[in-house]
Amino acid sequence: MFNWIKTPKRKLSLPDWLSLYRSLSAPFLIIFIYTDERMVFSVLLLISFITDALDGFLARRMKIVTQRGAQLDSIGDAITFTVGILGIVKFETAFVKEQMFLLLFAFAFYILQLALAYWRYGMPSSFHTYLAKLAAVFQGTFMLWLFFFGVEYWLFYAAVMLSILETIEEIWLIILFPEWKANVKGLLWILNEKK
Repeated sequence: MFNWIKTPKRKLSLPDWLSLYRSLSAPFLIIFIYTDERMVFSVLLLISFITDALDGFLARRMKIVTQRGAQLDSIGDAITFTVGILGIVKFETAFVKEQMFLLLFAFAFYILQLALAYWRYGMPSSFHTYLAKLAAVFQGTFMLWLFFFGVEYWLFYAAVMLSILETIEEIWLIILFPEWKANVKGLLWILNEKK
């Protein structure tokens, strides 16, 4: 499954450590959710989102884009997003109840995509498409805005719609690629290359 764990070819790079930080910080974020420390949680979540923006940028800049790095990034993203959702459930319960249907609808697409990736590749996909990056920016911006300033509905709806579109794109890419592949620009680029 995660071959880079069994046979690492080299030491972890700075981008790898930034991705790993997101996974390692999750237990602390959960403790701050449990202890009702919203501001500490929000600041640490902000740091996690900053490391998410930095790891890929630095990997490309330093020319050390690897399968291990892509997998660490995807794992860190999933964990950070999950912890962010837990924070929303804890700190914004009324909002969650109000938007339950839309949240479950978007989450169902994500679960379907994740299940297909595990069925096809034995691990999560790490396509990192442009649409996935855009959706992540909107998701992170919405979460942080929510924790620091309160609900901004247009931002929420934009994040959800982009998330659903991105998940549909990932499902199509899983269908198109029989082997695991990282850092795909997007479905439109793949279709244009096939013409």
